[in-house]
Amino acid sequence: MVLKEENMDLQIELLKKLCETPGVSGYEEPVRKIVDDELKKIMDEVKIDKLGNIIGYKKARKEKQGKPIKVMVAAHMDEIGFLVRFIDKDGFLRITPLGGFNPRTLIAQRVIIHGKRDIKGIISPKPKFLSEEDDKKYIDVKELYIDVGMGKEEVSKYVNVGNVVSLDQNFIKLNEQVVTSRNFDDRMGVFVMIEALKRLEDCYADIYAVGTVQEELGLRGGTVASFSVEPDIGIAIDGSLAYDFPGVKDEDKHCFLGGGTGIYIVDNRTLCDKKIVNFLKYLAEENNIGYQLNIGGGTDAAAMQRNKTGTLVCTIGAPIRNMHSTVQLCHLGDIKYTVELLKVFLEKVHKIDTLLK
Repeated sequence: MVLKEENMDLQIELLKKLCETPGVSGYEEPVRKIVDDELKKIMDEVKIDKLGNIIGYKKARKEKQGKPIKVMVAAHMDEIGFLVRFIDKDGFLRITPLGGFNPRTLIAQRVIIHGKRDIKGIISPKPKFLSEEDDKKYIDVKELYIDVGMGKEEVSKYVNVGNVVSLDQNFIKLNEQVVTSRNFDDRMGVFVMIEALKRLEDCYADIYAVGTVQEELGLRGGTVASFSVEPDIGIAIDGSLAYDFPGVKDEDKHCFLGGGTGIYIVDNRTLCDKKIVNFLKYLAEENNIGYQLNIGGGTDAAAMQRNKTGTLVCTIGAPIRNMHSTVQLCHLGDIKYTVELLKVFLEKVHKIDTLLK
C-alpha cells in the first residue's frame, strides 16, 4: 500500500509533537497539555478527572428518536519508562520500570532523567570482560544502571530518587511511508482519536473522547474514566501487533505493516464484541478502508467492557512493529486508514443494528 502525495493529509507535525513529548505512566502532564489544547478546538466540553484522564464530550449533532447512544473512544497517553530508585556512591542511577520491558532492548539506549532540569544519560552495556556464562543470564531491569557522566555530588544537584526517566528517541521518517518512534504505543492512538474527531461530520451519537492515564500499569485510567462515562459502546485505539519480521512462523503472523488498520477480535484481556467487529469490517469494506484482523495485547477496551453493567467494546489501531521498544515502526497508510475507520464508525454507529441485517 503506497500513499499518493495528494492523500497525505495527515497532520504529521502533530504526530511528531505527540511522540517527542515525554509522558511516562503516572506523569502524563506534558502530553496531556497537547491533547487538552487539541480537544478544546473540537469538543463541546473538556475536563480532567482526579486521576488525570482528559475527557472530551461532543453532543450528538443530529436528533434521533430516543436517547442518543453513548460512545467512548479511549487512547492512552502514557508511555513506558522508569523511576530513579537509587543513586550510588559513584553517581550511577538504578531504576525501577513503569510498564513492561524486554530488558535486552534497553542496553546501550539513551535516556532523559526529568529532575530539577533534564539530564541525559545512557543505560550502560555490560562490560566486555564478563564471562560467557554471565552474558547468557536473564537480565533484570533492576540490574541495569544509568550513566550520566557525573559523580554523585554533581548528579545529586539535579536528580533525586523518584524522578521520572524517559527513553530518548525522536520521531523519524524512514521513508515516505514508514516512520519510527519510541512510543507509537500509544501516541499513534491519541493522534488517531484527535484526527478522526476533527473530520467528523453528522453524528447521532454522544461522543466521549478520553486520553487515559496509567494504561501500561494495568488500565487504571481507563477503568476510572469508563465508570464515570458509562458508555454503551467503547472503542479503544491502540497498536496492533505486527509480526511480519524474520523468525516468526506464518501461522503467528496476524498483522503486517502497510496492510491496513487492525481490527482486534481478541486480546489478552478482552474478547471483542462480535457485533462491533462485524460492523467495523462492514464499514471498512463499504468505504474502501484497508483492514486486517488482529490478535493483540491488552488495551483500554478491557477497562470499558467491565464497566458496571458492561459495555460492548472493540479495539482498532495501526500495526506497530517492535512494540514496547525504542524503535517502534508504523506505516502512515495504516494510520490514515485507522483515522478513516474511526470517523465513519462514529458517524454511522447509530445504524449498527439496521446496517448489519
